[in-house]
Amino acid sequence: MFSQGRFVTMIILVINFGLYAATAVYSMKGNSGDILNIDVMTLRMFGAKWPEAQFLAGQWWRLVTAGFLHGGVVHILFNSWALFDVGALVEQIFGVRRYIVIYFVTTVCGYLASTYWSPVTSIGASAGIFGLIGAMIAIGTKSRTPMGDALRSHFLQWAVFALVMSFVISGVDNAAHIGGLTSGFAIAWVAGTPRAVESPVEKIWGLAAILCLILTVASFALMFLNFASISIPQA
Repeated sequence: MFSQGRFVTMIILVINFGLYAATAVYSMKGNSGDILNIDVMTLRMFGAKWPEAQFLAGQWWRLVTAGFLHGGVVHILFNSWALFDVGALVEQIFGVRRYIVIYFVTTVCGYLASTYWSPVTSIGASAGIFGLIGAMIAIGTKSRTPMGDALRSHFLQWAVFALVMSFVISGVDNAAHIGGLTSGFAIAWVAGTPRAVESPVEKIWGLAAILCLILTVASFALMFLNFASISIPQA
């Protein structure tokens, strides 16, 4: 059984690694990639953020599927470590319902920002991870307690370090990171923490979480339905 606070995180990690295995196999079968580095064509086929497709073909679902894809072993291992660490705290503090909503919405907001401000193909869980970091900064800011101050300071350091590294390392999607971070802060500021008893507010968050799960499943279904019909030239 998963330890308390990591149930949703473990599910996300399983999906991420499953998709990485699928893209690696597909990449090695006929494209220029291998198990260590997935080629751009394969990533686009599996639902990477690709502005031309989103704007011209209406493939909005890429804003979701892009968050579950990774371009190489180092990429997925680093993101998995970060998600495993911060995800546990977010799930414990905000609960499963809010966690699902925060992760889904910040992934979409991150890749929406990337679609408008970055013309390149982009993938990775980092938009959602930055969203979780933003949520922790928000809850630390709101609490006004020594513990809250410690949380805010810790995750502000995370955010600053990660953003600085994003600008130093080439090929990193800074727009997705900033979009995820700011939207995560905003959602968590409004969301607060779960009530002690079931209430209309909690039911609303439950419905919102279900809607996010439905949209995620629908996004992967649309990716699968469009997979065979997508003809993409090499970047």
